[in-house]
Amino acid sequence: MSTNQQFLVEVLEREKSSLVDNWVLAASGPQATAKVRSEAAEIFAAFLPAIQSTDAQNSGSAAWQPVKSALERLSASRAAQGSTAGSTSAFVLALKQPIFEALQRELASDSQALVDSIASISLYIDALAQWTVDAYQRTREQLITRQQAELLELSTPVIKLWDGVLAVPMIGTLDSSRTQMVMETLLQRIVETESSLTIIDITGVPTVDTLVAQHLLKTVTAIRLMGADCIICGIRPQIAQTIVHLGIDLNSVTTKATLADALALAMKRNGYVFTKTK
Repeated sequence: MSTNQQFLVEVLEREKSSLVDNWVLAASGPQATAKVRSEAAEIFAAFLPAIQSTDAQNSGSAAWQPVKSALERLSASRAAQGSTAGSTSAFVLALKQPIFEALQRELASDSQALVDSIASISLYIDALAQWTVDAYQRTREQLITRQQAELLELSTPVIKLWDGVLAVPMIGTLDSSRTQMVMETLLQRIVETESSLTIIDITGVPTVDTLVAQHLLKTVTAIRLMGADCIICGIRPQIAQTIVHLGIDLNSVTTKATLADALALAMKRNGYVFTKTK
């Protein structure tokens, strides 16, 4: 451990309590919550062993893993609260101010040592801030991916309309991943409910092109392989014209204009007859 590094460690160890308090005050003000103070204390406690280790200059060493883990937890917490990557990084960078002030008090008479110490601690804290941004981005990507999956499930529910009849109202653009999820969920529901007929309602699908038509046909094929049949409804006039212009062949698929028409056909196929009472 170098003389400068040893000096930094001694100062941080001696004043760690006041440094954490002043860090929280500089970053969040007097209204800082107990959780913020706890996060700061955890990061600082993990930071000290890292910079006093023999691998202090190697950010990939095992000595830095505890502080990286603490920063990941901070990033995950801030991302869940809706904070930005910039504000999360700024929280970490705010640690510089109290440390600079402590170094200035200790080295007021030695300007060169002060400059060297400030430069060293800046490199460490800048690295912490960069790791925080990286961890925040990973966390946000995971959150977005999970939310997209949840929204996808919500946008493609499988509804039991009647004994033996299921319906899948589709909303939004169809793509390969979404079609695969719909197919898996629908086939599982067919097995669970022993349904013989499925209605796919595409009223909420904005456009139908060749790719969307292929996805629909694959879904219909999978349904038939399970021993059930399928009706596609919700084909608006504009979509019908598009299908004709594209030359898409849906002759093998039963289609209806509305969900009501599709349900009426489904009930008829299952042997139900409805009469209107006076």
